[in-house]
Amino acid sequence: MIVYADSSFIVSIYVQSPHSNTADALLRQRPQVHVTPFILAEWAHAIAGQVFRGQMSPLDAQKVDLGFEADRKNAMWLATAVPDQAFERCADLARRYGPKLGVRTLDSLHVACALELKADRFWTFDERQAKLAKAEGLKTT
Repeated sequence: MIVYADSSFIVSIYVQSPHSNTADALLRQRPQVHVTPFILAEWAHAIAGQVFRGQMSPLDAQKVDLGFEADRKNAMWLATAVPDQAFERCADLARRYGPKLGVRTLDSLHVACALELKADRFWTFDERQAKLAKAEGLKTT
């Protein structure tokens, strides 16, 4: 099974959240999960935001980041480039669904990447992204 998981899903694997148990259970299915440079950038912002909000110490953030990096080096995540057509597809999704669903650029870019990568599943804990993914026929968490 090929999966595109957004940063909300990835972060829930490494940082305890209300979604962590669900994320862990889904990973036990042993899917191939795409991780693009876009997700890496969102990961860095999510962890930095945890420190900024006082939800995590800088030392804990460093440990979490090292764990994610170790898993990347051990090929737990499928390193993937952002697809060439992702931005055009993102704009198309915005035109078609923005007025109905209120999706943001990052929401539609994640879904566009999943579609372009021909993912079997789209895993997210973000409601807007899930609605958009479902509207495009992707199976979600």
